[in-house]
Amino acid sequence: MKNVVLGVTGGIAAYKACDLVSKLVKKDINVDVVMTKNATNFVSPMTFMTLSKNVVNVDTFQTVKYFEVEHIELAKKADLLVIAPATANIIAKLANGIADDMLSTVALATRAQILIAPAMNTNMYENPATVENIIKLKSRGIKFVEPATGLLACMDVGKGKLADVEDILDAIEYELFKTDLLKGKKLVVTAGPTIEDIDPVRFLTNKSSGKMGYAIAKIAAQMGADVTLVSGKTNLKQPFGIKNFIQIKSAQEMYEQVMANYDDADIVIKAAAVADFTPAKTYENKVKKTDGFEQKDGTACLELKRTIDILKTLGQNKKDQFLVGFAAETQNVEDYAKSKINGKNLDMIVANNVASKGAGFNTDTNVAQIFFKDGSSIKVDMMQKTQLAKIILEAVAKKMNIL
Repeated sequence: MKNVVLGVTGGIAAYKACDLVSKLVKKDINVDVVMTKNATNFVSPMTFMTLSKNVVNVDTFQTVKYFEVEHIELAKKADLLVIAPATANIIAKLANGIADDMLSTVALATRAQILIAPAMNTNMYENPATVENIIKLKSRGIKFVEPATGLLACMDVGKGKLADVEDILDAIEYELFKTDLLKGKKLVVTAGPTIEDIDPVRFLTNKSSGKMGYAIAKIAAQMGADVTLVSGKTNLKQPFGIKNFIQIKSAQEMYEQVMANYDDADIVIKAAAVADFTPAKTYENKVKKTDGFEQKDGTACLELKRTIDILKTLGQNKKDQFLVGFAAETQNVEDYAKSKINGKNLDMIVANNVASKGAGFNTDTNVAQIFFKDGSSIKVDMMQKTQLAKIILEAVAKKMNIL
């Protein structure tokens, strides 16, 4: 079990740390909370004790039932020290080596990675002293989750809101579980649907949520890969640690961006659901019911043309890249998957029946079979897409003789 020491400082955003603790515990991560005295004015230590199932530390000299130097023990225990929310005060203390309370003492004593999520008034955040302190801490290897911009508690509008809890959670998971398995490898992942315009109002698309591709990108970044994520429109946030995020709309745009990054790639994973067809003509104005593509018998006929087969093109132009495809089917899954391996010159394909319960589009889980060019295969029962992503990437590493 991983251990996170969470520092909570005195700001209105302290209540959001409760949600963060809850989510970490649900991911089977142990959390020890250290609060500053000012933080206890916003949230009770009992709240964090209940959520974390651990004693909450506030006072460096509080009475303990057994002998240990508490701040040193916490400093040693931590796999990661997170401070969220972090006020300008605690940032200034850390930048200048001040240890005058429990949290700053733990921070000075730990050798674990420190992750800071600032939250404060915009003027305080942009004050030259705070800016200088943040630069100083970053130069020492301390990581930051940038604050959001919006309406602050003081009714000012600007940068200084605590980052979204999910963003902080992503950063924590990245730091806790990162490895060097794919270090030095350049990986291109495609995700989400493509959109093919008919006119300014209508378009053709599919039900892909992008969750599988984003999960692969997220885990690949944790494994040390230099990840380029080429994504259609989704409701997902860019995964933490992605160095190159490219937003596209159509199949043609996806093709152009993938090809632009193909020559330098070591691994390409095509998890996107790319449209097979696009309108033969895109209308400049909205097509009315009485004209355009409507026929006399009451049926509508929209003329389509094939989009370029990106995966097949990659296979035809493959040099040393390890090429992975996806096959989302509703029947004869194994036969279709195996035919794609040979027909598109793939090294590996991940196939699933999207009609199956717990698999396919818009779910957090998936069920899959992984087939390899050498004829071997892996069957994967229903699991979280992040877990499947790990299996996929480890399988790639094994076939590339990395693992």
